[in-house]
Amino acid sequence: MRSTRRILLQVAATGLLGGVAKAKPSGPERVEQTHNRRLHFVQVDVFASERLQGNQLAVFTDARGLSDTEMQNIAREVNFQETTFVLPRPAAIEREQGVKVRIFTPNEETPFGGHPTLGTAMVLHKANELKEAATVSKIVLDLKVGKIPVTFSNVEGRLFGEMRQVDPVFGKIHDGPTVAKLLGVKTADISDTAPIQTVSTGLPFVIVLLNSLDVLKTLRPRQEAIQTYFAAESTSTDFFYVTRDTRDAMVGLRARGMDSLGEDPATGSASGCTASWLVRYGLQKSAETLHIEQGVEMLRPSHIYASAEKLADKITNVRVGGHAVEVAQGEYTL
Repeated sequence: MRSTRRILLQVAATGLLGGVAKAKPSGPERVEQTHNRRLHFVQVDVFASERLQGNQLAVFTDARGLSDTEMQNIAREVNFQETTFVLPRPAAIEREQGVKVRIFTPNEETPFGGHPTLGTAMVLHKANELKEAATVSKIVLDLKVGKIPVTFSNVEGRLFGEMRQVDPVFGKIHDGPTVAKLLGVKTADISDTAPIQTVSTGLPFVIVLLNSLDVLKTLRPRQEAIQTYFAAESTSTDFFYVTRDTRDAMVGLRARGMDSLGEDPATGSASGCTASWLVRYGLQKSAETLHIEQGVEMLRPSHIYASAEKLADKITNVRVGGHAVEVAQGEYTL
């Protein structure tokens, strides 16, 4: 009996599968299938020279025709810190105005981001090489924050990209004991060599210099209280935590970026703010490149190289660079 029942089930299954295979879509369903769009993307790990390190980024290399809603939904589907969408234009326009790129987090569009800018530029640079075009030493991205140039060089046999961020804006100074309470640390754990201050080179961050690596590594910020603290800000603002206690002669600063959504392996935008802040208060030499290591605690170590110049009372020429490595390519079908 069991054998007969098994044979009948097999026959039934074969018939059903055969029916599905032979069935042809008709009407609206068939029209929808013939109008599928295939969207090519490249996935890279940014601020890293080894795969599965650094900060993940998906770059959609031709997003023409996508609506704002579709871009946002794709970014939510990808669910990386950021996803970028390249909107190609005629070569003459791109030479004059830059390559138009839009940046989305899973929740919203953002005017700027460090690792999305560097990673997208690196992907475009590689695409130019594959087309056998003349090797370019600079690509300008046309972002919501403005035009951001990224220059390229060869460092120890690997491509190195460096963006020039917009000049910093120094904002509000924050009370030490209040910040310490939000972070769950002692006031004495925060350095008093420079004020806790909001700085923006496209996105605002409050730079918090901690006295020891141990405090940085065990940091457990009170994220709900921090959200309430920043609720009145006109632009989304986060703390960025750094220490000069790196215990590594090759690293000048250890950093962590954490918010209500989790931890960031590499925050290039905050790194530009940090270099600007350090130079302003004499904690870093003007035009000196600082090696920042981030993402160690979440097992995605990132290496960021940042500098800024001080000309009279002005901080300018903010540069943030690093490597990027391709992990995957594929297509989304909509």
